[in-house]
Amino acid sequence: MKPKSILVTGGAGYIGSHTVRQLGAANERVVTLDNLSKGFRDAVLYGDFVEGDTADQGLVSRLLREHDVDTVIHFAAHTIVPESVADPLMYYRNNTCATRNLLECCVAAGVRHFVFSSTAAVYGIPESQQCWEDTPTRPINPYGMSKLMTEHMLRDLAAASDLRFVILRYFNVAGCDPEGRIGQSTPGATLLMKVAAELAVGKRDAVYIFGTDYPTPDGTGIRDYIHVEDLADAHLKALDYLRRGGESQILNCGYGHGYSVREVLDTVQRVHGAPLNIVEQERRAGDPPALIAGADRVRDVLGWSPTYDDLDEIARSSLNWEHKLAARRQ
Repeated sequence: MKPKSILVTGGAGYIGSHTVRQLGAANERVVTLDNLSKGFRDAVLYGDFVEGDTADQGLVSRLLREHDVDTVIHFAAHTIVPESVADPLMYYRNNTCATRNLLECCVAAGVRHFVFSSTAAVYGIPESQQCWEDTPTRPINPYGMSKLMTEHMLRDLAAASDLRFVILRYFNVAGCDPEGRIGQSTPGATLLMKVAAELAVGKRDAVYIFGTDYPTPDGTGIRDYIHVEDLADAHLKALDYLRRGGESQILNCGYGHGYSVREVLDTVQRVHGAPLNIVEQERRAGDPPALIAGADRVRDVLGWSPTYDDLDEIARSSLNWEHKLAARRQ
């Protein structure tokens, strides 16, 4: 009997493409659905690729049927917080309504397993530096709320059907494939490590520190940075967990410790071997002083053990990828 397939939505994007690569290397049957609004066709290194949108129920239903899909890994989403504040309905349409359509198709097709890309933004501004899965969810922007609404849909759907899920709440994703095959190519990216690496290769004029008066050791915000390769591996571990009959889970994805903005920039400068133009500005509204994952459950439940928990390695892979992109432009 031919093995079932995995549908990866948004698999041409940053995190999705790294996950598709790992799935392909594990000999999984993969079909990627991506509208290429943010992703790149050449980043999909394995399986079949279909250009299209998760909101297209006819297309999704056909793919689930024709490829005999029993698992969906759902990345497709808008992810820029300020953009979500400026255009909230776009985020609810794309992140929430389109996912509702996807879930309806999954139920009709008998999809058994669903792995969902969520975010630490569901916690809002927590009362303590570290967030656990039972920390109250209080999103402060439409992006976080759009993801939390999908979490609630999954919870309710699982209670009413045979679908089981793993929700992975990402913290700050960084780094690129250490072998340089794929990386983060998102135009106008806002993630700190990506911005700093772009500055290092001359693509930007400066990198900004937003707030230097936080109650942290050096006054700048602290975040839990997780290498994209380890995050992709967590998705494969979630797939294995569901296949073994595991119950639905919500799990934080981070290393359980944080680095400040200054520490990240110092690391990039050291690995790059030259200073960066760093500009200090006022705090941005809604930025918590620190946001660190309580990351015990993901290790215990999935048997996940990170390989790239090293800020120098994260910076090195990011810089190598930016040099590769810069060479392509020449």
